[in-house]
Amino acid sequence: MSIEVSNLLKVYGEQKAVNNISFKINKGEIVGFLGPNGAGKSTTMKILTGYLQQSGGNAFVCGINVADQPLETKKKIGYLPEANALYYDMYVREYLSFIAEVHDVKNAKTEIEEVIGLVGLKPESKKKIGQLSKGYKQRVGLAASLIHNPEVLILDEPTSGLDPNQIIEIRDVIKKQGQDKTVLFSSHILQEVEAICDRVIIINKGQLVADDKLTSLRSGNKEKHLVAVQFKESIDEQLLKNLPTSESVIKIESGHWHITTEKPEQLRKQILELALQQNLNIISLQSQNQSLEDIFKSLTN
Repeated sequence: MSIEVSNLLKVYGEQKAVNNISFKINKGEIVGFLGPNGAGKSTTMKILTGYLQQSGGNAFVCGINVADQPLETKKKIGYLPEANALYYDMYVREYLSFIAEVHDVKNAKTEIEEVIGLVGLKPESKKKIGQLSKGYKQRVGLAASLIHNPEVLILDEPTSGLDPNQIIEIRDVIKKQGQDKTVLFSSHILQEVEAICDRVIIINKGQLVADDKLTSLRSGNKEKHLVAVQFKESIDEQLLKNLPTSESVIKIESGHWHITTEKPEQLRKQILELALQQNLNIISLQSQNQSLEDIFKSLTN
């Protein structure tokens, strides 16, 4: 087991930033770590990487207890934090050489050139880090996390600040690394998670609310269905929540709603009856497969 979290707890005063969460990730898995701002994602990642001490529970990396042997676990981990801390006065190769020395990397020059090519830094590699765009700074951080060929990659918003072409390039890097490493990464770009991951972990308010294969989450409980309805007029959300077979109700935009249900046919009939009662015009009404965005909203709303 490359990453194992057991009843992990982090408390700040009276607030439980991470509330007794548990999960395991095997070698060769790329797992998306999702949740709203303040859900506890970055806190969990900082505990796994030894930058924060947990209040309770245990975190293991490659079978090593992070709290007991933080230096040993750091050797196993490549970490790109959300706040990508870099030395802006250093040149790109100079900085990567410094990081390689910290990790006691053999054949450092060869490894630096390889990782520069891997993350697409070559065009900007002769500049000072402070002269780079945000996207290229992000690439420097990713290169630094890969320089020592770690067994585990923990990436907090790795595509932040990248343009669409750069995102595709970094996505390919992450997928390639995931062939023989364990990758845990967070992102607010749900399309990226869908493109890269087979499995997602979702936390909300410090608690684990989902941990499953993406295909399983999409189909949900095989009994769960999504009904999408669009009205010409605005409608009070409570009217949809009060429908007998509706479960969660998500507003997509004005007049456009997604409703989960176990009985889609009955729900569609109830929506039609509601429209007649309230003198509403229905633009569209159909059952759909749930997207990751729908799942995320329903679990964290």
